[in-house]
Amino acid sequence: MFLNDNLKIFSGSSNPSLAIEVCKYLGLPIGGSKISTFPDGEKLIRIEDDVRGRDCFVVQSTCRPQDEHLMELLIYLDCLRRASAKRITAVMPYFGYARQDRKDEGRVPITAKLVANLITTAGADRVLAIDLHAHQLQGFFDIPVDHLTGELVLSRYFRDKKIPDLSVVSPDVGNLKTAARYAGHLNGDLAIVHKKRISGSQVQAGELIGSVEGCNVLMCDDIIATAGTICTAAELVKERGAKKVYVGVTHGVFAPPALERLAKAPIDEIVVTNTIPLTEEAKQIKKIKVLSVAVMLGEAIKRIHRDESISALFGQEAY
Repeated sequence: MFLNDNLKIFSGSSNPSLAIEVCKYLGLPIGGSKISTFPDGEKLIRIEDDVRGRDCFVVQSTCRPQDEHLMELLIYLDCLRRASAKRITAVMPYFGYARQDRKDEGRVPITAKLVANLITTAGADRVLAIDLHAHQLQGFFDIPVDHLTGELVLSRYFRDKKIPDLSVVSPDVGNLKTAARYAGHLNGDLAIVHKKRISGSQVQAGELIGSVEGCNVLMCDDIIATAGTICTAAELVKERGAKKVYVGVTHGVFAPPALERLAKAPIDEIVVTNTIPLTEEAKQIKKIKVLSVAVMLGEAIKRIHRDESISALFGQEAY
């Protein structure tokens, strides 16, 4: 795929393999840069390519360690701005702090808005993100946001599996719209688990609305963090007569004790995308499968560079 020299793609240290995949799809070399750390822990980033007047993209997920990767992204954006890049796009396959998007009690911050402000102030002209947890997060930015979804990748994978007797189960009420879309894509039935959250890491599954007896179950969500919701929902549908249980998730955060729970849970396959790279510990769990979002991101970057429609991607079957 031929793209002119005006397009430059750089990678932070959070997910370099994904950035390399994107560049390979676009037929471009990865942008030259050097990321180093001073003895006191401060980051230094030097851009080694000429970016004056060019369209620049920085691929960086703000996953663990979130603060370090976020700071690195901010330095990258400032570096490109001061090097006179024409347009700078922060490509954030995973947007950390997305779940801190409201004040649900007194004297707490809205950190997602703070992070959006920092990215804008640092020099980003636009943001390209995947599954921001809540669509209204786009409004936290005062710059254009192109919002992609892992459904494009996950739906095709599960459609190609041709799972018989499929029932799509929403692991909680808040995820109902997403589950309904997957049910529509895959021609499956729909059921809902009503849960009660006991703490940040503990969830109690209450009741199942709908029937899964004799069905193969697919549960889809945007994030697996501690895996409490998914694992308790899996146990419930198994108790209610489900045969196999599949899980499809965009962001595999896998915060402790997620991996221990998933290893023991009655789940046959856990499918995540590579918005966050798997840890060595996660790679040991054989039922975890990783799908790549590189083609989707590459297409989006190409369209942004050419000032073409992003929404047209959602009607394509190229993924």
